[in-house]
Amino acid sequence: MTVVTIHAAKTNLSKLLARVEAGEEIVIARGRTPIARLTPIRRALPARKFGALKGIVSVGPEFFEPMSDDELAQWE
Repeated sequence: MTVVTIHAAKTNLSKLLARVEAGEEIVIARGRTPIARLTPIRRALPARKFGALKGIVSVGPEFFEPMSDDELAQWE
């Protein structure tokens, strides 16, 4: 995390924004007192679509059968 003064932030805003786009976090300070934080905006994940894997993934009836003692022992 880099700390810059207000004057340096105003002078180098384009360069600071390029660094933020690259993932860096910048703190802007008045003197030695931090007053703001520049952080990259996280892109929202696309909404999940119900049924998107229909026809691609299937679950057979054996999935719902009880596990054998050997299989249960492997989980412990």
